[in-house]
This record gives sequence, C-alpha cells and structure tokens, in this order.
Amino acid sequence: MDKRTIAVFTGNRAEYGLQYPILRAIDRHPNLDYLLLVSGAHLDPNFGSTLSEIRADGFHIDAEVKIEMDAASLYATAQAIGSGILDISRVLNDLKPDMMVVYADRFEGLAAVIAASQMNIPTAHIEGGDLTEGGALDDSVRHAMSKLAHLHFTTNQQASNRILAMGEEPWRVHTVGFPAIDLISEGRFASAKEVVEKLGLDLSRPVMLFTQHSVSTEFDQSAEQLTPSLVAIERLAAEGVQTILTYPNNDAGGKAIITELEVFGAAKVPNTQVFRSLGRHLYHGVLALARDPSLRVACVGNSSSGLKETPAFNCPTVNIGSRQEGRLRGENVLDAHYDADSISASMRRCLFDEDFRALCRRAENPYWLGDAGTKIAEVLATVPLGQRIIRKRMTLKGEMRDGWFR
Repeated sequence: MDKRTIAVFTGNRAEYGLQYPILRAIDRHPNLDYLLLVSGAHLDPNFGSTLSEIRADGFHIDAEVKIEMDAASLYATAQAIGSGILDISRVLNDLKPDMMVVYADRFEGLAAVIAASQMNIPTAHIEGGDLTEGGALDDSVRHAMSKLAHLHFTTNQQASNRILAMGEEPWRVHTVGFPAIDLISEGRFASAKEVVEKLGLDLSRPVMLFTQHSVSTEFDQSAEQLTPSLVAIERLAAEGVQTILTYPNNDAGGKAIITELEVFGAAKVPNTQVFRSLGRHLYHGVLALARDPSLRVACVGNSSSGLKETPAFNCPTVNIGSRQEGRLRGENVLDAHYDADSISASMRRCLFDEDFRALCRRAENPYWLGDAGTKIAEVLATVPLGQRIIRKRMTLKGEMRDGWFR
C-alpha cells in the first residue's frame, strides 16, 4: 500500500496545541506522511510567533502561508479569508496532498477548507458539530466547514448528532473525543517545579490563568468587556492572588484587547504577569497544578480551553460573558457577566469555596474518550478515496409528514 500524504493546516497557537496528537499519530502511522502548513498568528510576532514551538516538538514545516490580518475589524477578517484561499490553493497545487485536515472554527481554517474542497482534495474536519451561540461567528464558520468537509471527527456524541442532522452520511462521521486530552492523559505538560521556575510563582498562594478573546459580533466592545475582568484581577491581586494573563487570538477586536493588556502590564500590578503566549506545555502545566487539592488554582476568561481542557485537570473555571454560550461543559465551570463584582465573586468561589473545589475534583469530563489522534490517523489511512468520498450525498429527503420536513 502506497503511503498517503496528509496536509495538516494550522492557523494559530491554540489550534496547534490541539492538533499535536493528530500530527504525532499521522507521523507514526506506517501508511501516512504529513505536510504541515502553518499560517495566521503562527507567523505574527505580535502573537508570539509560535513557529519555534512547532519545530521544538520535532515537526517539519512544509509551507508558511502568510495571511495579512490586523486584528482590528471584520473587514480585515473577510479580506484575510479571501487572501488565505488564494495562497493556500497555490500551496496545495504545488504539494498535491492526498487529503487535508482542518480544525474547528477559525477563519483561517475556513479559507483552507474552501481551497481544499474546491480542488477535490478530500478534507477532514476536526471538532465540528460543537455549539457556541454567544455572539461569536464561530458557529456559522464551523458548520460551513462541516458542510464543505468530507470526513468529520467530533469531540462528543452531541456534536456527531448535529452533523448527522445536517444530512451528512453516517459513515463520514466519527466520534473520537478531544485530541488534546491524549497528551494530558500521558502527562505531557510542565511539572510543578518547571512552572514555578519559569513563572516565578509562589504555590503557597492562589494562582489564576487568564485569557479573554473578543466576541465577533461585538468586537467594537472588546476593550470595554475586558475592563471588568482586569478590575477583578487587580482586586484579587491586592489580596495576594497571582494571575498570569495571556494575549487573545488575532480576531477582530483582538488588537484592542492587546492594547489594554499592554497598559495593564506596564502598570506592573503586583502579583500579575502578561505573556503573549505560554505555549501548550507550560499552559497545561499551570492548569495541572489544580490536581493537587492543597493548591488553589483557577482558569478565568472566555477561551474554549476553559471548557474543553480544564475538566481533564479538575480545574475550577470562570467563564466570562457570552462567547462560549451553548458549548458543552463540565460541572467545574461557573459563568460570570461582564461585571467586576460577578467575576471576582466567581474567582473567589473557584479559589476558596471548598465545596465547589471538591465538586471540581470529582466532576466528569464530557470530552474524554481516549486515543483521539490514533483513531483519526487510522481512518485517514484506511478510508476509501476516489469518487465515493468526494461526491457528498444529502441524507435528508425533505419529505413533509404531519407538517414537518424530514
């Protein structure tokens, strides 16, 4: 059997951290080779330029696809999608992969799946079928990517059910779980000693990890929505709580958040640190501190990692605002409004409420199935190619019975 060449597209730091187990599984599979296409924030020094992290993990980069994006407006996002389609299609035309893998709900990924699907390159979409109904454009982008893709690898059964409800053929849909948990279950993250050394933390005092992104449909309010969070962080910092703040994604409104974080960082508020990117290894290392019941650790913000990754560490989490509304979450998550009192109260509950902390330690992880990367690689290696996978069929007939179309 000839080896299949799988193009894997990644457009930002968080996405790559979730794709790592998939890349590793493809690399280890005897019948697969990978071509890694990096784009978006990976190439932007304003967001930590994470190419070095990819190379440090031992992966070769086969193409750098520059997508111009100033993180200031939805116009810029639309322009970035258009330029991304042009540049990614040129790369795919040169590399000629057998299949393409894209992830989740980012605008860079949308450009990649449009380019690949229109070139008759069978495309696998990871993490389709999820919901985020809180004003981001993620749902629209994610579901559009699902309808363009030829294979679907979901993180949970609810997501699979939604993709089937879109009329996708059942043989195309695979419920594999959340790939990032593969690495977490293996203990592939920084040790407590390494976290303390690199971040200068005092583990006798509470620690919070904070990331807040913009909301696409409210991007002009990004700075305003961030302010209550910073007020709450400063309140707890005065009480000795240590907070690590990281930059947002390069979405519309992201630049306004970065400006506010730079001002906050320049003020040198005691017990706070601002980073462009921690990297997956260190980020998960901080969350893993929560596994020790003697330590007081919380994740705060509106990143999807607060819902999808923290359950694996039994880490108490504050989810701020509407961005993740509707997304599947565990019992370790508290919701807070854009209000300093609401946010600080939820922070204190995560850090000091022993009943809630105990609940977090025994809460089930709704995204855990195990070996997601290996499952994905095996399907990529064995699924029949050719016309059957390219020619998508709609399973919904549109017949009306009792007033309902089925």
